[in-house]
Amino acid sequence: MNTKMFEDFHLNEAILRAIRDEGYRQPTDIQGAAIPEILSGKDVMATAQTGTGKTAAFCLPMLHMLHRGKGDAGHGPRALVLTPTRELALQIESSLRAYGRYLPLKTSVVVGGVSITGQIHSLRQKPEIVVATPGRLLDLMRQKQVTLAEIQFLVLDEADRMLDLGFIHDVRSIVSRIPAARQTLLFSATLSSEIAALASDMLKNPVFVATAPPASIAAKIDQKVLFVDQANKGSLLVDILKSSGVQRALVFTRTKHRADRLTRHLSRNGISAGAIHSNKSQNGRQRSLAAFDKGRIMVLVATDIMARGIDVEGISHVINYELPNDAENYVHRIGRTARAGATGIALSFCDASEVEMLKGIERFIRCELPATEEHAFHSTAAASLRNPSPRPAQWRSFGPRGRFGRRSGRV
Repeated sequence: MNTKMFEDFHLNEAILRAIRDEGYRQPTDIQGAAIPEILSGKDVMATAQTGTGKTAAFCLPMLHMLHRGKGDAGHGPRALVLTPTRELALQIESSLRAYGRYLPLKTSVVVGGVSITGQIHSLRQKPEIVVATPGRLLDLMRQKQVTLAEIQFLVLDEADRMLDLGFIHDVRSIVSRIPAARQTLLFSATLSSEIAALASDMLKNPVFVATAPPASIAAKIDQKVLFVDQANKGSLLVDILKSSGVQRALVFTRTKHRADRLTRHLSRNGISAGAIHSNKSQNGRQRSLAAFDKGRIMVLVATDIMARGIDVEGISHVINYELPNDAENYVHRIGRTARAGATGIALSFCDASEVEMLKGIERFIRCELPATEEHAFHSTAAASLRNPSPRPAQWRSFGPRGRFGRRSGRV
């Protein structure tokens, strides 16, 4: 267990002050393991799930070292952070702004889906740090609007997701134009042979840092499965969201169409909700995320491709309205709650057609999810399809209201 304090890293006092402003005193495990190695100038390959504090694990030492070497500033950026999505890039920029608020360092965000003109103007302000998605950065490089000749720090965040989304060719093209005399940090939720090959090509004698596996992270989350017929899922969701124990909920569906329909269903039942998926415009996604983050809406309905781009504090419940096709996505979904040591609740609706998906998830996380029948829509038919086994202890209530009233509502 990590017992260090941020002061133990001997970070710049301006950074420590900003950390205190954010309310943090003790680093997470990934921060405690990675920050000293990064400060020593080593290349680092880290496996860490989202929600473990990995963004600060590279932002803090990078800010410290850039400020310490501010006399080296030239005409181009000195640090580049590559991310797979616009949302993640904006979250990283927000973290850099928060932790660097007392430092004279500028950051520019370069992402697709928004006007390139403003990004060109931002790059002309000579930022020390550029946070970018690969495609837009390559566009600007081809237009000779940015040079990478002075990059000292390269961060590849969520490298596994960049691989999944087909960005690795672009990443290799970008990295080929960065000086070899640099420090490279690679962060990935998983370690596949493809990621290992990428690290071998781009990192020099890296230090390997790993945090607890997904099953350990999920242990902080109270996970339950609710067997329910598909036709009753909408009504069950409304009942749960109207219980007093839910402060802020993230609801996952498998399809964009279902996410939109479900958002309308919740609104009709007096529950403030927004949807975020790849068919939404960039501005639309940002508006929904901002409304959710600031508490203007109680529920955000999302699809899997957006899951790892959501970084909002205080999510009390993650609800899998539909189980994911990929068991690993279950871990990414529920990782949106119980952030940075907090606790959270993850509820998974399972109809008869999803029982095999449930079994796959349980094999992946190496445990059986406890079921609860304490709701008005329990499906005996779906529950009976599960492998016979001693029933786990039942969860008695979602809150003071106990059992829910029955309403009809197919979504």
